[in-house]
Amino acid sequence: MADTALEGYSALVTGGGSGIGLGCAVRLAADGASVTICGRSEDRLRAAVDQIGGVGGGQADYVVADVTQEDQVDEAVVRASQATGRLEAVVACAGGSETIGPLTLTDAERWRRTIELNLTGTMLTLKHAAAVMVRSGGGSFVGVSSIASSNTHRWFGAYGVAKAGIDHLCRLAADELGASNVRVNCVRPGLVRTALVAGLMGNEAVVDDYLSCMPIRRVGEPEDVANLVRFLVGPESTWITGQCINVDGGHSLRRGPNIAALVEPAFGADALRGVVP
Repeated sequence: MADTALEGYSALVTGGGSGIGLGCAVRLAADGASVTICGRSEDRLRAAVDQIGGVGGGQADYVVADVTQEDQVDEAVVRASQATGRLEAVVACAGGSETIGPLTLTDAERWRRTIELNLTGTMLTLKHAAAVMVRSGGGSFVGVSSIASSNTHRWFGAYGVAKAGIDHLCRLAADELGASNVRVNCVRPGLVRTALVAGLMGNEAVVDDYLSCMPIRRVGEPEDVANLVRFLVGPESTWITGQCINVDGGHSLRRGPNIAALVEPAFGADALRGVVP
């Protein structure tokens, strides 16, 4: 029997059409929340809503929105809170990277786009969602960061930098908004089986190195992250704010992964230590 502890909640999940975002949306809806997902692909969002609706009778809707465009973020927040005028839960999951490779060969425009998608997109979501939460007496915001924010991931470029910014953003927002009963936390997933990491997962040496860094030696699933997110937005965690919590099989206890086997064929061994042709 499904848990209904989130019955009456309105929730917004950015990047909810696939991967961790979809896993979070499924879990929140299954526990009673009315969930609005947003992303850039309408076909993907439509399919995700069908999937969410098939799990425990969850209620879901979607709005097409690019989180780097403030007017579209504002519209997504309005749509998510339309039914009740409230927004109890927000999960900022939209993210990605265009900058795998050596820093000395990083394309500046790809760097900017990666920062915009991950960090600025989370900020815009927080800006508009928190305003609604404050007016309605409180709520819970969860940013989706990464183990790459806390443990250096060589040749990940802007991704870990942007995620470290999300960590600080969430801590800053928790300090500012606690007076209005708005809680802000973030989760730091490790290697989770999603389309975003398909390239990594296709390289056996890279996967083996990831696993060697994990006390609990397995690749994560979106549901592993969704379970933590569900706790952070629910009534069980009302005295928790300003936290960055790893969900990574213990990977953060050791070191960042070595992805040389993936990037060296593309860039060359010298480039991995900063040599520019």
